[in-house]
Amino acid sequence: MNFTYFIITLQYHKKCGIANKDQPMHFTSKTGNPFNSFIFLFLILFCFFQSVLTKNLYARQLDELKHLVGNHDAILIVNPQGRIVFSKNADSQLVPASILKIFTALVALHYLGPEYRFSTEFYQDQYSNLKIKGYGDPLLVSETLMEIVNNLIPRLNAKSKIINDLVLDDSYFNAPVLIPGVASSCEPYDAPNGALCVNFNTVNFRRDKNGVYVSAETQTPLLPFVLSRITASAMDRGRIILSHQKNEITLYVGHLFLYFLKKQGIKSNGRIRVGRVEKCDKLIFRYFSRFSFIQVVSKLLEYSNNFIANQLLIAAGAKGYDPPGTLEKGIRAALTYAKNNLKIDNITVVEGSGISRRNRISAKSLYKILKVFEPYHSLMRRLGKTFYKTGTLKGINTRAGYIENAKGELYCFVVLLNTPGKSTKPIMDILLHNLD
Repeated sequence: MNFTYFIITLQYHKKCGIANKDQPMHFTSKTGNPFNSFIFLFLILFCFFQSVLTKNLYARQLDELKHLVGNHDAILIVNPQGRIVFSKNADSQLVPASILKIFTALVALHYLGPEYRFSTEFYQDQYSNLKIKGYGDPLLVSETLMEIVNNLIPRLNAKSKIINDLVLDDSYFNAPVLIPGVASSCEPYDAPNGALCVNFNTVNFRRDKNGVYVSAETQTPLLPFVLSRITASAMDRGRIILSHQKNEITLYVGHLFLYFLKKQGIKSNGRIRVGRVEKCDKLIFRYFSRFSFIQVVSKLLEYSNNFIANQLLIAAGAKGYDPPGTLEKGIRAALTYAKNNLKIDNITVVEGSGISRRNRISAKSLYKILKVFEPYHSLMRRLGKTFYKTGTLKGINTRAGYIENAKGELYCFVVLLNTPGKSTKPIMDILLHNLD
């Protein structure tokens, strides 16, 4: 019975003094007033036609959804009880773009754990060389370096506040890390990965009123080490992306560290070079990231950061299959987790950010991922009653996440549009209008 019809019937019975639910229903009231009977009949007919119109409207919107989802697209909507509300091409293997990051986050959470914190280690050897070993911290930034230096100096055994060489150990990841889909551009999403990196391997700059290049970030100095690269860009402002060539991404960490050490009165008589920590070297300080692993995942999803995504994937591979971390080990870890834990064996993953078009996954597999990720859904971006992650490549638009109903329950949705020119917006408008 229509819920509105039921409520009106119940209210009419009460008004007419019919308290016994087993008493038969008549179209004349207890008082015998035919006008009341007319009203009651009118309300019944109104509810009937309202129900018919609602069903017809819903049917038309379902037809519209079918029209919006083409042969190279897919959609899957599942209610909080696990029942499929709407599905089309849910088994098709399509390009996910950045919604793949939800899967990468799950892989990292599985292998590293929600309590994990990235670390960076500092050693001194018998020759007063200071050594820095990285473990893939994706959020090592200028502000963090200042904090590290302030904690490091009291532990430093430096006569007259002088060190010799500054040695950089990036061996926890096998270098260079080459990510499929990454191009040679100045865009942050093309930044390379490594075990010891700072500021996402980018340098933000601008010209001042005198035409001189300066840093665009107050917390980060513009170092001579990168000035020639900036000049060669011929841009007035923007970012350059550091590269693996000549160990540039690793050496930049050393130059930036030395800058902050000198600000605190520590000088170097040696040079900045790439090397290795030896067993005889003394560990003097281990820095644990100020960011919890949950916060790292939150930033990954909020900013859709490709660099963070692949740092997490490679770190998960190193944890699962021993260092040095490689992209291949990260992929192996991801596919093993998918098969053994998610019962997904028809997924193609070539990197963790979604930037490669060689990644393939179905809407049905993404639903399995969403169900396991549900306890962490609040880490996603939120708009109204929707928690979501989007993905965009040329000709690709995707969206996946959760829609919260009035009871606080979550519908899972996956929209994969691999037809050029299509947008997820009209589909989401229909879903948000109908899923209460």
